[in-house]
This record gives sequence, C-alpha cells and structure tokens, in this order.
Amino acid sequence: MKLTLQSRSRIQLIDITAEVRKAVADNGIKSGACMIYVPHTTAGVTINENADPSVAVDILNALDRIIPEEGGYRHAEGNSPAHVKATLMGSSQTVAVENGRLVLGTWQGIFFCEFDGPRTRSVHLHFL
Repeated sequence: MKLTLQSRSRIQLIDITAEVRKAVADNGIKSGACMIYVPHTTAGVTINENADPSVAVDILNALDRIIPEEGGYRHAEGNSPAHVKATLMGSSQTVAVENGRLVLGTWQGIFFCEFDGPRTRSVHLHFL
C-alpha cells in the first residue's frame, strides 16, 4: 500500500500516524507488524513525540545545526544536507500491531521527514 504526501517546506516533519492507523484498520491487520518505508534519498521516517509540535521544530533545528546548508559538500546538485539528514533519520520503521492497533507509546507518532521539499512524496506500507 502506498501513501502519497505533499510537503510544503524545504524541511518538514509530517505526522502520518493517523494515515498509518487507518491503513492498518482498512486492511484488517489484527496482529503482526507494519513496515513504513520511504523510497527517497532526501527524505526519511522516524518515530518521536507528536503531542507537542515544538518537538518536531526542535528536531529540525538540531539537524540544521549539525548538518548546515553550507558545509563544503562535493555533491553538485545542491541538496547534500538533505542526503545526510535522510541517512541519519533512516528510510524505514517497523511498528508492531496488536489487537488491530499500532503499538506506539502514549506520546509517540510516526513522522515523514522531508529534507528537500516541497515535493510530492510516497510512503510504502507493508504488513507482516
């Protein structure tokens, strides 16, 4: 199954928890796992707090401090920081499913990580 997203900023964390929950329910998954995979080299996926939006802002700000836009990169396309950030975040997450529900902590959410937007992106969901 594939989700299609439209990012609105160069860097952005998009909470996709509700969409993944709906996909689990719509596909009748009762027990197992949901693998969330992002097939892009300048985007990723992570799990973190989604109750306070300032956490996402803090994550993006920290990544910008660690991986600055002007860093003497050799990649000529101009999006080297996006590649490095995507590598650090990773391209997949796996979440357990029990009793038809994602097993996430009280404050946890699933975020698509855009580092080279705005773009139309895809997120693949596979049920195990």
